[in-house]
Amino acid sequence: MKKSIISVLCALVFGIAAVVMSTAAWATNGYFADGFGVNDQALAGAGVALPQDTLDAAVNPANMVFVGHRYDFGLAFFNPNRQYTVSGNPSGFPGTFGLAPGTVKSNTSWFVIPSLGANWMLNTDSSAGISIFGNGGMNTNYPTDTFGGTAPTGVNLTQLFVAPTYARKLAPQHALGITPILAYQQFQAKGLQAFGALGYSSDPNNLSNTGYDNSYGYGARIGYQGEILPSLNLGVSYQTKIYMSKFKQYAGLFAEGGASDIPSNWTIGVAYKATPAFTVLVDVERINYSEIKAINNPMLPNLQPGSLGESNGPGFGWQDMTVYKLGVQWKCSDQWTWRAGYSLGTQPIPDSEVLFNILAPGVITQQASVGFTTAVNSSQDVNFALTRAFPTSVNGANLLEAPGQQTIQLKMDQWQIAVSYSWKY
Repeated sequence: MKKSIISVLCALVFGIAAVVMSTAAWATNGYFADGFGVNDQALAGAGVALPQDTLDAAVNPANMVFVGHRYDFGLAFFNPNRQYTVSGNPSGFPGTFGLAPGTVKSNTSWFVIPSLGANWMLNTDSSAGISIFGNGGMNTNYPTDTFGGTAPTGVNLTQLFVAPTYARKLAPQHALGITPILAYQQFQAKGLQAFGALGYSSDPNNLSNTGYDNSYGYGARIGYQGEILPSLNLGVSYQTKIYMSKFKQYAGLFAEGGASDIPSNWTIGVAYKATPAFTVLVDVERINYSEIKAINNPMLPNLQPGSLGESNGPGFGWQDMTVYKLGVQWKCSDQWTWRAGYSLGTQPIPDSEVLFNILAPGVITQQASVGFTTAVNSSQDVNFALTRAFPTSVNGANLLEAPGQQTIQLKMDQWQIAVSYSWKY
């Protein structure tokens, strides 16, 4: 009982720290992380069919009943490098929206993102746990008045999830799990006043430079994991859309009066144990950005006088994204386990949507990861993961300029170093 109380208190403290410290979050698959938990990240996110640690609830809650009594404390040091390049001078024609030519890089390059998980076996066939982690990734801080407003220009979206989980075995090697999700978002936009001055916003007083606003919501994830053939496990997981309260201070920016729900997603994958020590994992993940108007609505023809913030107002134009993940794990001894992974996703940002996505250049489609676990003793592990998201760019025209006048290139690459401590008992 004392251990449970201490664990809950630690979770609450760590959750508060996550809000304070996570001034940015992942931006690998749009604004979804490729993996949660250091071991999962070392596999480039492949792991829906492989129980690893207490952050598994973020991927497949059914895995939790197989991880046993344990606690995991993690820190990720995240380095996203974002920039845009404008080629061609503004035309100066009436009704156009030209940008200053040149390359501008976003400031603030390193972020610390904590995570925490705990799991307790209620009996041999069921478990209860809690996982606290961050997500999101629309973060830019350009030291210029990019859109003719004020400097700096950019947005910052932080997301925090508290995910209690119940998992139960249906048979010795089959389980179901369910995770109610409590979500918190914090958002800020700067330097967008020009859209209001030109009459594009339905609520120009709640468009830009109104400070941080908060949003709260709920959803759920359900999952299955089991051995369908000898040495072959199947994992399936589905997360509902997370329904969030509106950002009232940005009712003149986001479609539907400041609405910014979090889209549903699903993952299916297999883990094949080629030998007792060597496992190969393949996952496919689908993120349904088209469910969220503020994310999916295109800029044109939606950008009209008074349209920003309206039900069909312009958004970021992101498309649904499919991500393919491959991971390998080798337990070479009782002390050492090695991991590597690679993921490839479809591009969520079409070239027609580069103007607004200067604010949120989530163009990454490929990443590779390596990592390991080393056992300190029979009950304690240290885990490590290094991830490289390869440079990716999207090029398109400034659709608010004269045809052929200006082109915009969005470019991003990322590094991440993650470490965690695990205590099993």
